[in-house]
This record gives sequence, C-alpha cells and structure tokens, in this order.
Amino acid sequence: MNLELQQFKAEFFKALAHPMRIRILEVLSEGDRTVNEIQSIIGSEGSAVSQQLAILRSKNVVYGSKDGTTVIYSLRDPLVKDLLSVAKRIFDNHLVGTITMLENMRTE
Repeated sequence: MNLELQQFKAEFFKALAHPMRIRILEVLSEGDRTVNEIQSIIGSEGSAVSQQLAILRSKNVVYGSKDGTTVIYSLRDPLVKDLLSVAKRIFDNHLVGTITMLENMRTE
C-alpha cells in the first residue's frame, strides 16, 4: 500500500475519532440536516455541533450547501453509512465475545 493512501486513511479515521462526530455522521446517514436539526436530535449545544462539523468539513467527510441563509449538511460519500454499520457489527462481535468469556468464567 502506498504512503499517500495510508496517510489518507489515518487522517480519515482521525476525523471520526470523537463520539459527537460519530453521532453527527449517524444523523447525517439518515438524511441531510441543518446545524439546528442536528443539535436538536443529539441534544447538544449549537457551538459544539458547529465545531465538530467544521472538523468533518475540513477532512472532507461532510459538506454544506447553502439554502438562503441556512447551511444544509450532507455526507460527502454515502459509503460512510456502510462504514458506521460495519463498525457497529465489529462492536457487536466484541460484545458477544465478552459475554461468552464472562459466561465461561461463571461456569468454571
């Protein structure tokens, strides 16, 4: 794998490395939203949402388009939705493994 691709992947995953950014991406996976809509859905301060959106924009994970004075945010690539789904499945696999380990420990 070439260095540029590795660097892209590292920067991309850094952009995802915050729980609020992940939650914003989950919301945007369901459809385009304004800052106020995202704020309302996730129950967070507008400034915090705006800061996290700025990071996601700077890493080209999301983009905003103007509709009058309102900015509507969207996923830049719909495959992000698939990535979040795969991450959830990995989490579920880890959870099943942990539960199995705990059950085995209990029976010993």
